[in-house]
Amino acid sequence: MIVGKQSIQFDQSPFILEAASIAGKKEADGPLGKQFDRIEPDPMLGKDTWEEAESELQRLAASEVLKKSGLTPTDIRYILAGDLLEQMTATSFGLMDFSIPLFGLYGACSTMGESIGLGSMLVAGGFAESVMALASSHFAGAEKQFRFPLDYGNQRPLAASWTVTGCGAVIISTKKGRVRVKGMTTGKIVDFGLKDSMNMGACMAPAACDTIYQNFMDFNCMPEEYDKIITGDLGYIGHDILLDLLKDKGFDISSQHMDCGIEIYDQKTQDTHNGGSGCGCAAVTLCSYIIRQLEKGAWKKILFIPTGALLSKTSFNEGRTVPGIAHAVILEHC
Repeated sequence: MIVGKQSIQFDQSPFILEAASIAGKKEADGPLGKQFDRIEPDPMLGKDTWEEAESELQRLAASEVLKKSGLTPTDIRYILAGDLLEQMTATSFGLMDFSIPLFGLYGACSTMGESIGLGSMLVAGGFAESVMALASSHFAGAEKQFRFPLDYGNQRPLAASWTVTGCGAVIISTKKGRVRVKGMTTGKIVDFGLKDSMNMGACMAPAACDTIYQNFMDFNCMPEEYDKIITGDLGYIGHDILLDLLKDKGFDISSQHMDCGIEIYDQKTQDTHNGGSGCGCAAVTLCSYIIRQLEKGAWKKILFIPTGALLSKTSFNEGRTVPGIAHAVILEHC
């Protein structure tokens, strides 16, 4: 059912049947380390390049979620997936051997929200019984593409975030699970004119504010109706900006807000400055800690809003701004 300007409510809610998370060593050393299904201590994952390593992360996550669900590739109608690399090569090379019809998606670090939302529409609309949604990122691959080669050894500004090495995958299905997708709010591109690619939390916070506010408007709800309102990777700086922006609109979410980029690393013991980022940040946090909290009923209803910075090395080098986007899904305990 169409709700408001940007939202959908599912009358026949699809379920998250199972979730799987694959993470690197730095992520395993953080507060959520024991929550991940699999830890890969080798950042190369036995491959020759960072890009091949990220493809392997996707292959492992897809294999793990199939194993946990008891399904086979032939049971999956579609995969909806994306990454941060040019032309989504991590996705193409990582998933091609499964021979499952693929929708390649790019929402930057918001991709996990986009893939779950679109996958839920396919299932709720009767176009598939089961689909897989996943997203990945790799620290070294992202540094190589968006910032500086690791060998350069540049000093990182305090506003910079650390790209998560990891991949999260879920299976969305008509088969009953312990978590259901109740609705979604699709985000708009929001640009406040910022050009600092080393401060993506500030670039993405306005988009997160816009989507969260629109969710409240479309569903005529208040922050208190959610146990948690979870953004993807705003980090500490973006967290503060988001709270201020929403207060200006009349909403205080300080009691409910949580950010995956803050949760995944320990700011005191891990040198990650503003926190975590990347497609894998929201994906692995969802597919480990968040899903488990919902499954056991510690949280009954959450708003999950992965956030993305829509820049490329070309747009940055041409002096363009860094627009943001955020896609929200409503997840409930069954």
